[in-house]
Amino acid sequence: MPSKPFFRADQVGSLLRPPELLAARARRAEGGIDDAALHAAEDAAIADAVAKQEKAGLPVVMDGEFRRENFWIDFIRGIEGLTIAGADDVASFSNSPAGATRYAPKWARATGKIRPTRVQMKDDYEYLAGLTDRAVKVTVPSPTRAHVLSGDKAADPDVYPDIDDYWDDLAGVYRAEIAGLEALGCRYIQIDEPYFSSFIDDKQRAHLEEIHGPTDPLIARYVEVLNECVRERSPKTNVALHICRGNARSTWFASGGYGAIADSVLAKIDVDSLLLEYDDERSGDFAPLARIKPDVTVVLGLITTKSGAMEDGAALKARIRDATPYVPLERLAVSPQCGFASVAEGNLLSEDDQWKKLALTVETAQAVWGTA
Repeated sequence: MPSKPFFRADQVGSLLRPPELLAARARRAEGGIDDAALHAAEDAAIADAVAKQEKAGLPVVMDGEFRRENFWIDFIRGIEGLTIAGADDVASFSNSPAGATRYAPKWARATGKIRPTRVQMKDDYEYLAGLTDRAVKVTVPSPTRAHVLSGDKAADPDVYPDIDDYWDDLAGVYRAEIAGLEALGCRYIQIDEPYFSSFIDDKQRAHLEEIHGPTDPLIARYVEVLNECVRERSPKTNVALHICRGNARSTWFASGGYGAIADSVLAKIDVDSLLLEYDDERSGDFAPLARIKPDVTVVLGLITTKSGAMEDGAALKARIRDATPYVPLERLAVSPQCGFASVAEGNLLSEDDQWKKLALTVETAQAVWGTA
């Protein structure tokens, strides 16, 4: 067993925003309440969500990303030197699920020098940690999110004539964020990286080729940058990487198995845990897991957050057994495949469905390993 935090029943991050919080956010947008009132509504919603996570039996709790517009934009926008630009329609998400709206992700640009001016997640972590005696996980978006849809527009050439300097400064921000969280006592930090899945989907990979040119050097650079971001972490900290295929209003943008990035990413990424998506036929088989480094733990995202349909417990246990020829059981855990609300509007299922799925995660872990 690893010496750093590791849980058999895990969760990816976002939770469905309760109606009261969505209403407060709408009133703030209309000018009906001020920032302090919205913050108080967020505090109350997070406290309630923590109590419900504890009731579900989860050994690690999160704030549900209740203070965020979506999983990435608040953090990237909060980095000094970065600004948010227009949406990328070609990279928009599939709108095949009934009732889903099409989500087109925005891109970012460095218009000034990138600097680590503060620990962005400090207040969020401290409030969450003050609500519970259980382990706390903090999530941040991958640094690639500032670059993947931008290409040559990722950095103003007058600010960064050498793109290597851009990457050095961006990685420095992440090292400072991780160190700052560790100083506060945080020992579980997750980096959310959906865009590695662009390299396993033919349409999305072709789009990246239009933006960046050949993608093999691009993915090698991204792995290098992520490894630079996490290289100074404490040996007591679990830095995890979550690789999904997109998650917005029950939609997705990429399809395919992890085999396409097994050698380029799974075998080379220097993290402590990988949270991987295995909830449907788009996920492929477990064979690529054999390429993961032997000291990395693997959280199987077997329970879908994209619908309220409940998984069968026996089938989940069988799926975990199916993975053991590639990763030993002692290095495995189970979780939902992604968050329940990577964007504030949330996926197309009910809060009751959400809590049942998280309780099922715990029940599955206890049935397989005897503990969550």
